[in-house]
Amino acid sequence: MKSRLAVHKHQVCTRFLAVLALLSFASVASAAQSLAFTLDAQRTTINFTLGDVLHTVKGTFHLKQGSLLLDPASGKLTGEIIVDAKSGESGSGMRDRKMHREVLESDRYPEITFRPDRIEGTVGSSGKSSVRVHGIFSIHGTDHEFTVPAEVEMLPDHWTATLHFTVPYAKWGMKNPSTLFLKVSESVDIDLSAAGSITRP
Repeated sequence: MKSRLAVHKHQVCTRFLAVLALLSFASVASAAQSLAFTLDAQRTTINFTLGDVLHTVKGTFHLKQGSLLLDPASGKLTGEIIVDAKSGESGSGMRDRKMHREVLESDRYPEITFRPDRIEGTVGSSGKSSVRVHGIFSIHGTDHEFTVPAEVEMLPDHWTATLHFTVPYAKWGMKNPSTLFLKVSESVDIDLSAAGSITRP
């Protein structure tokens, strides 16, 4: 009798452990599932800051579209973020015409894009995460390898991210619009605040 009871207890324990293992495996598989991020143009802002000797120039660009696919297990990140280069404005018509005509040449190069290939760090399933995003930044018809820090927050029904980085536009071959009487910085600071939906393909 005791032997049968011991066997029965062993069988129950074995089944219980098997169920736990299955649940653990399912949890890991779910956590490693790919995540698709869509950027909402209405909730995404792109601000730029350019310093000169007299004052600081501030302006904006508009997002055209953006979608990303993340494999949490490998850190592989694919997709594209496209900014409308022609949308850049600083509040001064004369200054903006010079920016588009001489610096960005936005009629010839109407888009600014970022094509990521991987992230360094881990995006948590909820809450905030600090990561670095590596990829190719394309502006003025030229590709540049680029790594940018990002603060990502995962929420139940959407995600947000904030990024701050510097674009050395003069070093990257674009014209510095400085004149004899007005000197501006050879780099521009970008603050990107993105938001959008999350799906699991």
